Amino acid sequence: MTHRIALIPGDGIGTSVTQAAVEVSRQALPALAFTSFPWSCDYYLQAGQMMPDDGIETLRGYDAIFLGAVGWPAQVPDSVSLHGLLLPIRKAFVQYANIRPHRLLPGVQGPLRREGFDILCIRENTEGEYSGAGGRVHVGTPDEVAVETAIFTRVGVERILRFGFEQARQRRRKLASVTKSNAQKHSMVFWDEITDLVAADYPDVEVSHYHVDAICARMVMAPESLDVIVASNLFGDILTDLGAAIQGGLGFAASANITPDRNAPSMFEPVHGSAPDIAHLGIANPIAAIWSASMMLDHLGERDAAARIMAAVEATTAQGIGTVPGQDRTETITKAVLAALE
Repeated sequence: MTHRIALIPGDGIGTSVTQAAVEVSRQALPALAFTSFPWSCDYYLQAGQMMPDDGIETLRGYDAIFLGAVGWPAQVPDSVSLHGLLLPIRKAFVQYANIRPHRLLPGVQGPLRREGFDILCIRENTEGEYSGAGGRVHVGTPDEVAVETAIFTRVGVERILRFGFEQARQRRRKLASVTKSNAQKHSMVFWDEITDLVAADYPDVEVSHYHVDAICARMVMAPESLDVIVASNLFGDILTDLGAAIQGGLGFAASANITPDRNAPSMFEPVHGSAPDIAHLGIANPIAAIWSASMMLDHLGERDAAARIMAAVEATTAQGIGTVPGQDRTETITKAVLAALE
């Protein structure tokens, strides 16, 4: 069976790490058909938009979407690039579950100088603090006001929590629900209440409630005590970058934007950004992109190919290749993974 993949290399290092992910994916599973789209900040400068008007409908026909990186703030504000491409895709295809794995690969020295943790962060991906509700009035005057309203729906909160509980059942049966309900007495208390209601359907899963500041401390002090973490859009965004830091850096930060009912394509991406400062140097670490490609194949049901890619990545880092930022060239790391696949 051939899987049709929409490829959006994007900006900066996105182009080189995407190429690496494609090469590795094709070697692991030849039955992949990639179609590349040039949507990026360069495209915006030429067309006045991050993707064409029919971009969403074009993507809808694919089995999955693979994104390299989007953003070039020196030319296009991040608010424009984010709201013009990434967020519309997530929302249009109801990719409400953002998944980020956090563990140390063999040979990688994390800043905590400790091993043995394996955390799966699940971030609500379509509403919450990033709903985009709000506005500004009296702009440019001393009376200017900016309002940003977080939107939490019962449907949205319950479905992400259920998704988290299902993931916990497949792992070590521990779930940490993250809020700030001591300060946010409406939305976060609401989240806590729904956590307790959903937990009643999963008596086999141990549930813990954390305030976001407390779980930040636990991720640093005792990451091995955590299994599945479920958090809102903003808190999940912050916690997953902390997770990337303790696993050795953004070069290992893989992610998936999942449409759980599979009635639209899910999207897979490394989350290190376009890194304009090193985009021309050829030293971007492609491991996050390759790891994201493994997650994509697993989602598509190609579990053997996905597992072989991860085994090749681990064999590569165990040799000390790709473990230190800037030490190895993108091409060197890619060739090492391809050799390990053989």
